[in-house]
Amino acid sequence: MMNASWQTQFQTEIETAQSARQRGNEGMARVCARRAAGLVCAEYLRRRSRQTASNNAYDLIKMLAGLPDIPPQTAEIAAHFLVRLSPDHTLPIPADLIAEAVWLKRDLLDEGA
Repeated sequence: MMNASWQTQFQTEIETAQSARQRGNEGMARVCARRAAGLVCAEYLRRRSRQTASNNAYDLIKMLAGLPDIPPQTAEIAAHFLVRLSPDHTLPIPADLIAEAVWLKRDLLDEGA
């Protein structure tokens, strides 16, 4: 049924991201949130028997965002993890990637997906 390993890794990444944010290290928070989102994408794709050429979070998120059969809101949230940082190393969109990683998990995996 559920693969506890991906869930444990996801929770660890989210907790590490939250801790980094509390220490004022938003860059590390974004990295951990992206890795958490990558774990969600990998599990979603695995459950649908889709082959993945990479275990890289960025590649997995990009693959998910490009799927024609996911809802537009899900694709939009996934795309937030692909946005390049501005020259001052901030995210140029109003997004909380930690919250969005949790949202992706809930949206893609928690409701009988």
